[in-house]
Amino acid sequence: MEKAMAMSIFVVLVSIVGGAGLSEAAVYSVGDVVGWTILGSPNYTAWAISQSFKMGDTVVFKYNKNFHNVLEVSKADYKACNAASPIAAYTSGNDSITLKRRGHHFFICGVSGHCSAGQKVDVRIAKLTASSAAPSVSPVASPLPATSSGSGSNSSGGGVVSNPAAAPRPSDANTATPTALALALALLYPVFSGGLDAVIS
Repeated sequence: MEKAMAMSIFVVLVSIVGGAGLSEAAVYSVGDVVGWTILGSPNYTAWAISQSFKMGDTVVFKYNKNFHNVLEVSKADYKACNAASPIAAYTSGNDSITLKRRGHHFFICGVSGHCSAGQKVDVRIAKLTASSAAPSVSPVASPLPATSSGSGSNSSGGGVVSNPAAAPRPSDANTATPTALALALALLYPVFSGGLDAVIS
């Protein structure tokens, strides 16, 4: 009976320690607080470059659905701002898209003139290489400087509009290391192999 209880405790603890190493996917709001728009001329290229997208992450496009949409397109259509043959179309105004493959994911606004005005984004998940398979420390992106527009130069009323800055990544503090897992297993081995009497005595 004690051995069965010890085995149960061992399995639960190994599951907890092992599960701590799983990182959660991040959720990115495209353009941060500015959202998906042409107002204020957000720089979506700078925004995307400042992120570290991974497979399983979600990009969320927030916009006024009466004036915008989101089209996933090919590289050629992205470069040409061609909305005629999208891979996928999103029109809810709050579209969540999970990144399921490595490489480039090209998105544009299909409303006439919006893509050519800069409402397009290339979300890239780096492909694995021999050197990128090893963990590394990447530099932290600094926020982009705010730009201000003159009160008479913006037909929407002017004011200060800040460019989107880097969104925070989930903390890596909950990632278990192989050393922590090995330590937990070493400490629990007597419980698993000899029962509670081996640990107590």
